[in-house]
Amino acid sequence: MKNLLMISLDTVRADVAYSGKFPGIEELRREGVTFLNTISSSPLTPISHATVLTGLQPYHHGIRHLFKEKLANNAKTITEELKKMSYQTGAIVSCPGMNKWYDFCRGFDHYDDEIPLLADGTDPLQTIDVKKRGTALKRAPLVIERASAWLDSLKTDKQFFLFIHFFDAHWPYEAPENFGGANNYEREVAYSDHFLAKFMKKLKEKKLWDETTIVCFSDHGEDLNGLYSNDKGGEVLGHPEEFGHGNLLYDQTQKVVLIMKDSKLQEGSQIVEQVRLVDVAPTILDLLEIESKDFCFDGVSLSPIIAGEKFNLPAYSETYYPEEQIEATGGKFKEAKNKTAIRINNRYKYIVHLASEEKEFYDLIPDPDEKNNIF
Repeated sequence: MKNLLMISLDTVRADVAYSGKFPGIEELRREGVTFLNTISSSPLTPISHATVLTGLQPYHHGIRHLFKEKLANNAKTITEELKKMSYQTGAIVSCPGMNKWYDFCRGFDHYDDEIPLLADGTDPLQTIDVKKRGTALKRAPLVIERASAWLDSLKTDKQFFLFIHFFDAHWPYEAPENFGGANNYEREVAYSDHFLAKFMKKLKEKKLWDETTIVCFSDHGEDLNGLYSNDKGGEVLGHPEEFGHGNLLYDQTQKVVLIMKDSKLQEGSQIVEQVRLVDVAPTILDLLEIESKDFCFDGVSLSPIIAGEKFNLPAYSETYYPEEQIEATGGKFKEAKNKTAIRINNRYKYIVHLASEEKEFYDLIPDPDEKNNIF
């Protein structure tokens, strides 16, 4: 059996990650398969990660808000399956949205979710303000230091599953060191990328690289209030309720990173077909050659698509954060609505504003920035 390393690049937009500016990501792309059009189920950290770990959509795994629900009891994680297969399991996570409170720790021998309190001394888990939450994080050097220590402590005769989570690209975009990037957001991506590259070097030095399946993804992207052409957040662009992510379902937050490296996969290949983060869990079990009757996935293994088959995988996304934000702010942004979306054939996007007559429909070929609502 092979080892498994999962790398979460929280809040990293696909267009930025794939821009060629980041050596660690580029190294992984050269040695793996890049999925150029991967869609997230939600623009919020706990919801999206729950989808990745279970292969279920939010309406099945049970987490649909930033801070209201825990993982459903009947939602099995791939960690639990790997633990049953005698894998050594560890996770180093970096933000409130990955706290043990959500029950992501199921199946992990070691789950390091330590983060600092907010500047005012309060618990960051208790706030639903995504910007305020973003100030409480474990920085990339500490993530890699602790991941390396865990790796060094393992029994060498048993396989491992390690989950590492970088939160640096989240607001407030104040990278401690400059490793490149065209703006403050990209400098944060470059910062975490630098330490990602260091960890990949360590895997090679320990001769674990070839026998480790690597899955690198981002949970959602980021709206930078006009820094990029498809941004829509902020007062000027018409969505004052959007503070980076959470309220909208456009591609700047829903199109995410997905790169897989495995001995079965052709190095340096790129997949243009639309896939989903909900497909990650079944693909991992397929790559690790683990058959289990305990799962009933909403996603599918991407192995046939990687092998060249043409699939039409409609991508579902949702956000119930608007109602949560309205409740927490005493009615501020009360015009914002919960939303669901379906993205079809890597071309069409249909967004429904729940409890409203408002709908949106986009043809992404002539309108990739989703600015011309056909409705």
